[in-house]
Amino acid sequence: MNPARSLRRALRTPGKYALAALRWRRLRFDEAPPIFGNGKPKSGTHLLVQILAGMCRVAPYAYVAAEPVRTITPDGRRRSADEILDDLRRIPRGVIGWGYLDHTPENVDFLCRPGRVNYFIYRDPRDLLVSQVYFATEMHEGHGMHEYYNALPDFGARLKVAITGIDREGLHMVNVRQRYEAVLRWLEQPGVLCLRFEDLIHRREETLGRMLDEIEKTGYRLPTPREKAIAILIEAIQPRKSHTFRSGKTGTWREHFTEEHKALFKEIAGDLLVQLGYEENNDW
Repeated sequence: MNPARSLRRALRTPGKYALAALRWRRLRFDEAPPIFGNGKPKSGTHLLVQILAGMCRVAPYAYVAAEPVRTITPDGRRRSADEILDDLRRIPRGVIGWGYLDHTPENVDFLCRPGRVNYFIYRDPRDLLVSQVYFATEMHEGHGMHEYYNALPDFGARLKVAITGIDREGLHMVNVRQRYEAVLRWLEQPGVLCLRFEDLIHRREETLGRMLDEIEKTGYRLPTPREKAIAILIEAIQPRKSHTFRSGKTGTWREHFTEEHKALFKEIAGDLLVQLGYEENNDW
């Protein structure tokens, strides 16, 4: 690693603590309840992280962890439960953590203890699939599906694979139903506030208010007045600062799903959209 870059990394954490100490006029950050933001990739996690960064100006949190806690490493290796728990335990008190964690007994036992705050963000599966195809094809050359997607003739062919999944030629990607199994389990988990990406776009103030309520449910009293706190969180949302930002829109699946895609999605996903509350029935 470049020596200058190594030095910047070494100084980053003390610098963040120093700024937080000046903002909150304290040296310890162990008063506010621990927060962890969670989600599936391409579901709006970077939007959630921006909101969590805003929380550091609403309550005495030092900063948001720079790196996510992952179930799957960037090179595709599934990490053990012990590795994940080690990462979770290393998050200091007063630092807001985030990641991409499955619903497992170990993760639930750690994250859902009394006095902790958990947010889980999810998104319309149809929009997620469109976003994933664009990301893997055009924005991330190191993505496991990059070469395969680009070998297909067009976006429609890639979208079909995203719906059905693939398990051949050294490639493995689950289908859309399997992709959301963990989402459905988090939705049923007490102690986790589940947030729809779409609500953070179209019902922003109400949804941010629910996030603040979740903190105060622990018995902690936020030091920032509610109106000011919501204004701070809204100001923190700047999607174009995310390196994975493409459009930030909802409902773009309608521009890409043909009748064939719709039929294939319904065959694979069943009543998934009804379970998630995005459709009343399968006649969409």
